[in-house]
Amino acid sequence: MGQDQTKHQIEKGLRLYQSNETAKALDIWKRVLEKSTDLPGRFRVLGCLITAHSEMGKYAEMKKFAVAQIDVAREIADSDYVTESYLNLARSNEKLCDFTKTVNYCKTCLSMQGTTVGLQLNGQVCLSMGNAYLGLSSFQKALECFEKALRYAHSNDDKMLECRVCCSLGNFYIQLKDYEKALFFPCKGAELVSDYGKTWSLKYKAMSQYHMAVAYRKLARLEDAMECCEESMKIAIQHRDRPLQALCLLCFADIHRHHADTLLYMLKAHSLSETIYRVKGSQRLLREHVVKFHECMEDMELYCGMCGDSIGDKNSQLQALPCSHLFHLKCFQNSGTRGCPNCRRSAMKPGYV
Repeated sequence: MGQDQTKHQIEKGLRLYQSNETAKALDIWKRVLEKSTDLPGRFRVLGCLITAHSEMGKYAEMKKFAVAQIDVAREIADSDYVTESYLNLARSNEKLCDFTKTVNYCKTCLSMQGTTVGLQLNGQVCLSMGNAYLGLSSFQKALECFEKALRYAHSNDDKMLECRVCCSLGNFYIQLKDYEKALFFPCKGAELVSDYGKTWSLKYKAMSQYHMAVAYRKLARLEDAMECCEESMKIAIQHRDRPLQALCLLCFADIHRHHADTLLYMLKAHSLSETIYRVKGSQRLLREHVVKFHECMEDMELYCGMCGDSIGDKNSQLQALPCSHLFHLKCFQNSGTRGCPNCRRSAMKPGYV
């Protein structure tokens, strides 16, 4: 397979990949790899395979193709190709959480004296090194690398790189628990996507939205967190970005857990206030907290679906059904039914909670 045919097949695979026909795209690229004698074409198709396996979360396969790309780059004997291949190997090890190797491969990249094209990769190298140092909890070194990456992004007018660095800085400040800065940087990334990203892949938008969701969650702005996380998940599903889908699911779980914790604290507060005002005989405040207590119960569905009394404010035996609805054990036993009165599903082998 010659140069022109190789180029044509690579472009065909890219069109299929962008149409979410990933399996077909991978088949085409692997056939090109087997049959093509064009070294730059082989290098490029390996880059496509590296990106695809990264987005599928198949990091061991990603690393395998990165190693193969280094061999091709050395055969081409061009420093720019070698720099790019070592960067891909560094990213592969970063995904596999082998951060020490990531740092070493990044240092190899920075030691190479390439052309202008090769030097433009230095910002991406610094970003990957910063992520690795962050993984190693070397915060000062991580920040130094992120600042260098930003300087490269500004000097090369590379808005994509700036967006990625902003998201990494968001993660950096999340770990340091400065949640205002953790929100500022991904918001800046989202602005870059909005202003310059019409021709970019949607993954940049999804990335910034995810990091915004994490920061909003830490700031207890749960509605904003949910909105951003839903937007990120929608794009991740559309592009079959499995690692981002997993991160979004974890964020969703954290949002819901925090929401439940907040409601439980409110429930306990209203219950305590109700007791205090009942003793004091303050009827107006007593009624106010009784109403708020029941509103919290409704939000959390913490009430028996048979008698309507609260669940969780005092010790009592409960019955859980397969549909996850809860009832007082006595209410369920006295009802004489095997179905759930809330959803009318059959109650198979109910257990105690």
